[in-house]
Amino acid sequence: MNKHLLPLIILTVAGFTFNTSELVPIGLLTGISEDLGLSEPHTALVITIYAWVVALMSLPLMLLFAHADFKKLMMGVISLFVMSHAGTYLSYDFTTLLCSRIGVALAHSIFWSIAPAMAVSVTPDHKRATALSALVAGGGIAFVAGLPLGRILGLIAGWRITFASLGILAFIILMAMWRFFPDIPADQTGKDESRKKMLASLVHCRPLLMIYLITVVMVTGHYMGYSYIEPYMLRDGIAPEAITVILALFGVAGLLGSWMMAKWFTTHRQLIIRAVCLGLPCAMIAVAPASLIGVWGLSAVCLAWGLGITVYNITFQNELVSLFPNDSAVPMSLYSGIFNLGIGGGAFFGGIAVNHGMLPQIGYLGGGVALCAAIYCFLRYIPARRG
Repeated sequence: MNKHLLPLIILTVAGFTFNTSELVPIGLLTGISEDLGLSEPHTALVITIYAWVVALMSLPLMLLFAHADFKKLMMGVISLFVMSHAGTYLSYDFTTLLCSRIGVALAHSIFWSIAPAMAVSVTPDHKRATALSALVAGGGIAFVAGLPLGRILGLIAGWRITFASLGILAFIILMAMWRFFPDIPADQTGKDESRKKMLASLVHCRPLLMIYLITVVMVTGHYMGYSYIEPYMLRDGIAPEAITVILALFGVAGLLGSWMMAKWFTTHRQLIIRAVCLGLPCAMIAVAPASLIGVWGLSAVCLAWGLGITVYNITFQNELVSLFPNDSAVPMSLYSGIFNLGIGGGAFFGGIAVNHGMLPQIGYLGGGVALCAAIYCFLRYIPARRG
């Protein structure tokens, strides 16, 4: 096997494992709630706090460990991931579950701050774009395979076995990294100082601040609906097996969105920005009408929804890189934090709505919030980027 390929495979599988761990509570929300004797909105606080920890800690941890040996740091991160999943398996109430998930969130924060640099470091210069694409694809496959497989395993053997299996997979990754991954000293050339200067300059970049504002509102709306899609469909009488298939379709649509972006974004940038900002809230608003049709209606809407959130994410990451083409690490780290702030906010505010008996309207609520972001994008961001 090519000496550059195996380290990249290890990182790609790790990305899949980390993202699956973040997503799988959504597919197992009802089972976890019933086992711990909690309401679904109460259990969903685990999703909220996880996301907020990632949002708050991604940039500080990236700066704190900027000069660490990346291989040793990554092995420590994966070790924390393994131990935290053991804690999740053994958790007996909300507090112990939350503590273990905070450990996973801290590991997640560091992993996605250093994994792209590690992927590039072990890859020849002419293959770097391919390496980054592979790493992102590994995380994306969590939507397609990780979430539905984790849900299936949870339905068969219990939700604890799903988290235990992720811990075991992470331990295998840890051993593979120890055995096969080369040492990668962190960059010591003064990039740290330039990034600190960049932090001070970010507040003066109006289009960047607009991207952050649009993203936190759009993602909040998205996760108001997506965090509660499983109990919503169960309430509508959809069979658990059908829910698993629908969640898988959500991920398949994400892969389709990635392909569409690669093919058309360069030549149709403005059109794609408009289409995704309008299409994403429309898909969420269509959830309730589609429920009247049944499984086929929900499947079609979830395909459009999954396509929309993937295209949105890639679109605005591309916008961000175009604003900072020479060093986008700090803006991207902040974008990741902002995105997770929206995840946490969506699960939190969605939980409040569900507690007040508004689960049947959760698509309208999330879509309405996302529509506010779309209107702001049309009125402020698009004109600013033209200028």
